Amino acid sequence: MGGNMNKMMKQVQKMQQDMMRLQEELANRTVESTAGGGVVRVTANGKNEITAIEIKPEAVDPEDVEMLQDLVLAAVNEALKKAQDMASQEMGRLTGGLKIPGL
Repeated sequence: MGGNMNKMMKQVQKMQQDMMRLQEELANRTVESTAGGGVVRVTANGKNEITAIEIKPEAVDPEDVEMLQDLVLAAVNEALKKAQDMASQEMGRLTGGLKIPGL
């Protein structure tokens, strides 16, 4: 029984190391989202951090600031969703579909 336990512990340690490496990789991988036909572009990384927001001058209408706010909000939410999807896809590959609590 001791041999099996050691083998299992080694597998768990390897998975933890793989996950740490994956989280570092995800921090460097980005996804993009646009709104308003590309006048607002948001970039997020795999750690669900917004890394860039680009707003083209034609999106800025002093008479309609609300529209610009809505476009930014939509692009940010979409970028975060894409980042979460990318991260969970990669985690799923790593864990072989195992649902690990807390991840």
